[in-house]
Amino acid sequence: MIDDDGYFGESVAATYDESSAAMFAPGAVEPAVAVLAELAGEGRALELGVGTGRIALPLARRGVEVHGIDLSRAMADRLRAKPGGEAVGVTIGDFATARAPGTFSVGYLVFNTIMNLTTQDAQVDCFRNVAAHLEPGGAFVVEVMVPQLRKLPPGQNTVPFHVGADRLGFDTYDLATQAMASHHVKVEDGRGSFRSIPFRYVWPAELDLMARLAGMRLRERWADWSRAPFTSESETHVSVWEKLAD
Repeated sequence: MIDDDGYFGESVAATYDESSAAMFAPGAVEPAVAVLAELAGEGRALELGVGTGRIALPLARRGVEVHGIDLSRAMADRLRAKPGGEAVGVTIGDFATARAPGTFSVGYLVFNTIMNLTTQDAQVDCFRNVAAHLEPGGAFVVEVMVPQLRKLPPGQNTVPFHVGADRLGFDTYDLATQAMASHHVKVEDGRGSFRSIPFRYVWPAELDLMARLAGMRLRERWADWSRAPFTSESETHVSVWEKLAD
């Protein structure tokens, strides 16, 4: 962690929406919001790692009461400054342990955010924390990549995810620890910048066990928000676990 805002301080928050523009496009946002609104029903929604409100704000516009947890005050400030931002409550803290007021029909983590927790223990704590917030029968939804180890040639540990004239992005993997890091190189006005963010990649079956430890069971797993079937060729998954009755 590089400061009180973690790896998403002011310098990242200031350009986050632009740097992730593809994820803010209607085609990326609307299918996710539709699924989450359906799962929320008449209840409340809890977003872990709410960020600048990419999902929370359109979900709130559908009439769902949304509360977020985020470590980064800089990101939360961007959310509050947007139209409708005042409708989304935000608890500042580590979403693996921080408690939000009340109970919820659905909790969710999108866009690989579960991997921001860089130890298995922290990921397990996150599942337990969400379960403590959920009403019986409530749902926990995670959207996350399937680890891209099949793209690693023998003897290499790096997979590029963006190669452009002014930006380079690549992931590095440690197969022994499930640690990975995303590295971003940017050239602007002849000046280069570099930042690196650590993650922990996690397998679908591993997440199912974490859910079981937290008193939840798998309800659905799809390849994406369109509910396409999850197969051995899927590069992402959207998984829904249900909190069991006490």
